[in-house]
Amino acid sequence: MRATHEHEWEAAPGLPSALPAGERVVWQGAPDWKRLAIHAFHVRKIALYFAFMLAIQAINLTAPEGPLDWKPLVVAGSLYALALGLLLTTAWFSARSTLYTLTNKRVVMRIGIVLTLTFNLPFKRIAGASLKSQGTGTGDIALALHPEDRIGWFHLWPHQRAWHVTRPQPTLRCVPDSQQVGELLLTLWRAENSGQSLQVGDAAVARHHPPQHGMPA
Repeated sequence: MRATHEHEWEAAPGLPSALPAGERVVWQGAPDWKRLAIHAFHVRKIALYFAFMLAIQAINLTAPEGPLDWKPLVVAGSLYALALGLLLTTAWFSARSTLYTLTNKRVVMRIGIVLTLTFNLPFKRIAGASLKSQGTGTGDIALALHPEDRIGWFHLWPHQRAWHVTRPQPTLRCVPDSQQVGELLLTLWRAENSGQSLQVGDAAVARHHPPQHGMPA
């Protein structure tokens, strides 16, 4: 498992070096930026919070003896809109700078807006995976690593499974057609780990996460 940095050129989109003989790209994709804004940057929740705060402010500014003073509301609303705009822009840049790659040997994650990192995750170092569907065809595919392998939570953000801080799980966030991608990942994982007994391999994966949506989770 290896991470490369932005100063290293890409031999091909999403790949820091040329693929070895016998390895090929099977699938490449990127997050849906709108779903990333909602599920990773929580734009919808923050917008509801801002609306609630504006409503409270409007109630406090309402005076029975006179008209409502709109100026503080306009200022606050403008700042809230600016904050949401920055979050949406960050989500767009994050999705645009991200490229997930599945080869027949590994998962490659190129992430990062300012500091670009590329993580190579061989299938032999992936203990399991879980698929969280978002109901729109998109979903998150989280990868559970073996105990001796670890990637820092902040290095992965926002491409990590929520609430897994002590043992971060690299995650393909808001992937379109996530069900099909998950099934493809399962097929590739099983092919690469075919040297093991399939029953033993499945049992080892199941101990990490219960199977979901046909994936080794």
